[in-house]
Amino acid sequence: MSDNTNKEFKGYNGTLILTDTGVIIKRGAKGFLLGGGMLRGDKTIPYSSIVAVQLKKAGMTAGYIQLTLKGGSEAKSGLFQSTTDENSINFHSAFGGNNNELFREAKRLIGERINAVNSPVKNSGLDDLEKLTALKEKGIINEEEFNAKKRQLLGL
Repeated sequence: MSDNTNKEFKGYNGTLILTDTGVIIKRGAKGFLLGGGMLRGDKTIPYSSIVAVQLKKAGMTAGYIQLTLKGGSEAKSGLFQSTTDENSINFHSAFGGNNNELFREAKRLIGERINAVNSPVKNSGLDDLEKLTALKEKGIINEEEFNAKKRQLLGL
């Protein structure tokens, strides 16, 4: 999703919009009338705040995608609970015919972004060199040990 385009997934009580930095849950008139957006506006959730994504496929009943947030007390899982949960979008399989596949794709993309945000960033080696220099200056390691480790860090 680094192409700076948003992806939209429309349900019957709102739209899930995936951006480069997070998820927007947008409620329209239908969402308001169906209870999913009662007195709620758009909600923006950074990927770093999402800890889980649950997907229930639509079949004889509606399906839903539900986001679980850090420190949140989410509604219990289930179709009825998802209709009033502000972090859920409900959808039917009949609308558009391929909503199950679309929302499966949404879950996959959100999962990828969560993993990317939560992956530890590998330092460039400069931090390690600074720490190594500090150890040498404090007399904890000698010049020979410093040079050997420096060559290792620089890949020489």
